[in-house]
Amino acid sequence: MKRLFKQTAILSVAVMGFFFLSPIEKALAAQDNNYENTIKTIAHRGSSGHAPENTIAAYDLGFEQKADYIEIDVQMTKDDKLVSIHDTTVNRTTDGTGSVGDYTLEELRNLDAGSWYDESFAGEKIPTFEEILDRYRGKIGILIELKSPGLYPGVEQKVADALIERNMHKPNNNKIIVQSFNHDSVKRFHSILPSMPVGVLVGYGQAENGEITDEHLEGYAAYADYVNPNKSLLDHDTVDRIHQHGLKTWPYTIVDQEWVDRLMGYGVDGIITDYPELMDFR
Repeated sequence: MKRLFKQTAILSVAVMGFFFLSPIEKALAAQDNNYENTIKTIAHRGSSGHAPENTIAAYDLGFEQKADYIEIDVQMTKDDKLVSIHDTTVNRTTDGTGSVGDYTLEELRNLDAGSWYDESFAGEKIPTFEEILDRYRGKIGILIELKSPGLYPGVEQKVADALIERNMHKPNNNKIIVQSFNHDSVKRFHSILPSMPVGVLVGYGQAENGEITDEHLEGYAAYADYVNPNKSLLDHDTVDRIHQHGLKTWPYTIVDQEWVDRLMGYGVDGIITDYPELMDFR
């Protein structure tokens, strides 16, 4: 009887201890030691809080900060080359003007993609998709966003071809995920490489009155592996429902500790952030 009482008391203390844990500690306590079950850190456009987005400088820093993935944006040039840049124009992040699709690769590579952020990054170039794959393959995961794919017919096949050429299309060997706000584009990519994981980005325009519904999730689950929404579209219930549909969720874009704590308390699977150091407690 004394032994039973002692075991019950120990269990009660453990339960009470868990009750008083912070949201981060609760989330971590619920994780296995298995890598696949740990909360992932995704460096948004690289470590873009500290270096010019979508440049090698930002990606290198994300790697140095031990992010699990770098997130990159992929578009296509006038001569059908794949490059990494977020906006459909070069105005904001280079010293040029005009649409990405109106430039050849050589013309884009002549632009300065670093000085807008800080003069210490002067001379940074817009990287090609292939350059990124070759530099980081096997070192860090790559979350590939097909940016405005409606402007670039055939971009899904070209991305798939670059991955196949490098034998990076096998999901068990490479941490590569393809996502887009354009869900038809995600479906096209999935039809080309059905074994590769894909995700749907979800903004307010894809939600229904600010909610990701079960009907949405049933549709996504037919082809996708991830639902990656605006952080404000998530709560405990939505994360639970995402998981019930067999999907994972990596919300975007987190820039402060308060949101990290909140989202980890919800039980998300990863966090897309401009500041990977926010996840240093892992």
